[in-house]
Order: sequence, then C-alpha cells, then structure tokens
Amino acid sequence: MPTEEKSQADQLRESLFRRQKHACEAVSAEEIAQADEFCEGYKSFLNLCKTERECASWFIARAEAIGFVPHEEGKIYAPGSKIYVNNRGKAAIFAVLGKQSLERGLRLSAAHIDSPRLDLKPNPLYEDKNLALSKTHYYGGVKKYQWAAIPLALHGVVCKKDGTTVRVSIGEAPGEPRFCVTDLLPHLGKEQADRKLSEGVKGEELNIVVGSRPLMLDGKAEGFKLHIMKILNDTYGITEEDLISAELEAVPAFEACDIGLDRGLIGAYGHDDRVCAYPCMEAIFQCDAPEHTSVVVLADKEEIGSCGNTGLEANFLLDFISELSLTQGVNPRKVLRASKCLSADVNAGFDPTWSGVLDPLNAGYIGQGVVLTKYTGARGKSGCNDASAEYLAWLRRVLDDAKVLWQAGELGKVDEGGGGTVAADLARLGFDVVDLGVPILSMHAPFELAAKTDIAMLFWACAAFFEGE
Repeated sequence: MPTEEKSQADQLRESLFRRQKHACEAVSAEEIAQADEFCEGYKSFLNLCKTERECASWFIARAEAIGFVPHEEGKIYAPGSKIYVNNRGKAAIFAVLGKQSLERGLRLSAAHIDSPRLDLKPNPLYEDKNLALSKTHYYGGVKKYQWAAIPLALHGVVCKKDGTTVRVSIGEAPGEPRFCVTDLLPHLGKEQADRKLSEGVKGEELNIVVGSRPLMLDGKAEGFKLHIMKILNDTYGITEEDLISAELEAVPAFEACDIGLDRGLIGAYGHDDRVCAYPCMEAIFQCDAPEHTSVVVLADKEEIGSCGNTGLEANFLLDFISELSLTQGVNPRKVLRASKCLSADVNAGFDPTWSGVLDPLNAGYIGQGVVLTKYTGARGKSGCNDASAEYLAWLRRVLDDAKVLWQAGELGKVDEGGGGTVAADLARLGFDVVDLGVPILSMHAPFELAAKTDIAMLFWACAAFFEGE
C-alpha cells in the first residue's frame, strides 16, 4: 500500500510547531530504566535527609569520599581540583576547577535544601489536661491544616552552654515513637468547619503531642512535662533551658515511595527543593576536568526569603567566588558577568483536579521533562529575575544537544498568585540565570509527588550544563 504523503500544512506544522512529548515517547526504554535506577538513590537520600543540616552533612560526606577537600583561602588550585565550603553546617558550596580561566566565567547550579516544616518554639514544652505538648512555629509557606493528624518525626540539634552539640532524630527508625498534631473530630467541628480553609487549623493550634503519662515517683504522679524532660535528660543530657539554643524541626515521618501501579512517580516529603539539589550534586560528582569551573551551591532559608547568613541573600557565595578569582588574578566582577547559572528549583506541575489556576499553554506537565521558567514573581512579575532571551537561547541549545527533555512553564495564571526563587538573588550578583527544575504535584504539602523521568532529566541537564563549552 503506498505511503500517504504529508500535506503541505502538515509539513509546515512539523517544521514550525513545537510538539511536547512525554518521556516515554521521547526516550528509549533503556533510558527510562536508567531514570528509575537513578531515583532509587534519590529515595534513599530523602529518607536519610529531612533537614538542611542533614542534607549538608550527607553531601559533604559523599563529596569527601570522592576526593573533595575543604577550600583553603589563598591557595591556587589546578584544573580538576575538587573543593567545598561548609557554611555553618546548613549550607555548602562544591566546586570542580575548570581548564579555562575564571575570566571566561563559571557554571553555577543553585538549589536549596530547606523545606516547609514545623519548628519548635524556644520555650516549647507544656502540659495540659493529661497531655504533654510542644508549641511550634510553622516554617515556610504551608497549608496549616495539612500538618494535623499525620505522623511526625523530630530532627535537629541542641547546643549546650558548654559548647557541646547534641544531635536529635526521633521517629524515623523502626520501633521509635512518633509525634502528632491533633485535629478536631467532625462531630464537634461545626465552628471549625465554618472557618476559612486557611484558618481550618491556626498557627497556634499546631501543638504537637509529645507525651501522655505522668512521671511516677513514690507512687505519686509528678507531672507530664516533667516526665518528658526527664526522658530528654536521660537520653541527651539536656535541660529545659537548653531548648532555647536548639533547632528542632518536626517533619513528616513518611518514607519516600513509588506512587501509581506503573511506579512512575515518587511520593515524599521535601521534594521542594531536594529533588533539584540531589541531581545537581550527582552531576558535579561526575565532573573531572570541565572546561569551565563548575559550582553547586546548596542554600538554606529559601522558603522564608533566603535570609540569614546561610541564605543566598548573604555573601558566602560571593566571598567564595571572589577568593577563587583573586588567586587567578581575575576581577571577581568580571567573573560574575561572564558566568552562567541555573536556579535549580521546582515548578507547579499541571494538576487536572486543580487546573483552574494554571495556564495550560504555559504550565509544566508531569513526565514531560524539566521546566524552564523564564520568570517567577507574582502579579506583574514582581520580585522575579526574568531571564534574558539570549541566555534562554543558549540554554535551549545545550539541552537539545544533550537530548534532555524540557518544557517551558510559569507558576500559575497571571493573577492567581506566584512565588520566588534564589534566581533574583543570583541575578543581583551579575549572573545570567534562569530557573530550571522539576514539576511537582502538591507542592509544599507534607507529601509531594514528582516523576522519576523528570528527576533524571534534571541530572542529565546539569551534567550537560557543567560539561558544555
């Protein structure tokens, strides 16, 4: 039977239109299998690293195992040298020195390793009506009602006056106790049901149950709070005053798992933004002697505005680049202007259940690769970076040459809301920067969804970004 020739219109459509494919159409079965295997390591990482401190520590240990060493100020490094900076245990920089002078610029990928959570207040413990409870202050943009009636684990550090630090992790290992914010039964919830959804559970109602038995001494009940403090003192050697100088975070006690009968998605806490941090780091770990110096910065505090000395509003990244530049006799400002950067952060995946807030022509779709986000911001691009057309064209070429599946998207319809990333902080330094990341369902919820192929595509994208001319 003769092959039917394409019409002129079909030929024009093929040459002029962009057809976005699903990964299962666009790549081989072997590459799908590679993506699945890559994500097994990612799931293990998520289960071990639920706070910014745990992430920084885990990546530094991995880096040291393959030859990264702490950066020494003033030292001249040869191409291929692998160095890192540990910023207070909550942020870090990793670099592989390139063959080209820094005058030609560097390649930077920036992700954040903090995620929405419940932080314990400085004076958290109290007792009331046969329960010991802990007060919290939510961290980042959360729907507060999502944090009630789910199992929670407690992670963090307690720093004592004598200078010692106690690390805490309760609720992850089999057999360990967990914690919970209670919710109101529907039979008595008429007043609660009449509240606005955003106030279904209020901030001051996010109180965690930490105990329910009083301390018994000589047959007498001596208090619920006292019982909890005695357990903490027996286990960690801390007193109530030590909790003032503590960073204790309540996070979901869920393990990362496959979602769907086809196992195409990963459900987990903390995809935002560890789903970008992990591929970026895996990409730099495979760098040996790139043309351009390749750098990954893992930042803290992005979820609350990149503030503090471990967020990217601070100067620790600028200081590192300046020190490295001066050892090569190059003006740091010239390095920044010649450099290219990926702000590796997630975007909202198109959710057919909640499609009304998304522009279907400009949304990221699950399974269709990484999302290239020219601008974020809110209502009139307020507070965004808005990457240049020239830089987007360059990055398109890099991604296409590496056969990385990508799509263009933005964070919802124009007047629906919006958000920001570290891209604006990096643009202020002079970088050419654009957001590139993984589309997420249920973003900022205690349990988020991401596609395995999208996660692997970001790894391949970062590898191509570091290795390119």
